[in-house]
Amino acid sequence: MTAEAQAVRSLADLKELGLGTAAAAEAPKREPKRDALGRAYATGRRKDAVARVWIKPGTGKMEVNGRTAEQYFARPVLRMLIAQPFLVADRYNQFDVYCTVSGGGLSGQAGALRHGISRALVNYDPELRKILKAAGLLTRDPRVVERKKYGRRKARRSFQFSKR
Repeated sequence: MTAEAQAVRSLADLKELGLGTAAAAEAPKREPKRDALGRAYATGRRKDAVARVWIKPGTGKMEVNGRTAEQYFARPVLRMLIAQPFLVADRYNQFDVYCTVSGGGLSGQAGALRHGISRALVNYDPELRKILKAAGLLTRDPRVVERKKYGRRKARRSFQFSKR
C-alpha cells in the first residue's frame, strides 16, 4: 500500500483528496439521438402491441397508421393516454408524431404508443428523462396475457366437473 492510500481512512479524507461526491457527480452527459431529418425514433410495447414512433418539432399533428389520432383512437380515454408524455414534459403541441402500431387491441396499442412517445422524447431531449421517469412513463408494463394450458378450458379455468 502506498502512503497516500494508508492516509485515507474516512470519507472526510476522500473529500480532501477530491475523490468524494464531486467525482461521482460528473456523470457523462447523454447525447440526443436524432436522424438526418431531425427526428427521434423509439419503440414502445404494451401487451402484444408494438408501436414504432418518430417525433420531430412541429405543431402537434399526430398520424397513426396513416390516419389521424382522432380517427384511429375514437375513445377520448385513449387519446388522453397518448397525450400524457407531452403534458408531463410540458411539450404539448410542440412535436409532430408519426407512428405505426401493430398487434393487440386498441387499449394495448395506445399504451404502446405512450411508451414509444416517452422514449422518443428522451432520445430527442435527454434532459426530459428525469421528469418522464418520475411519472412512470418510461417503464414498460410487463403484464401480458397468460397462455392457455393443455387439459384446461382457458389459462386457469378447468372443465366443468360432472358427477354423473
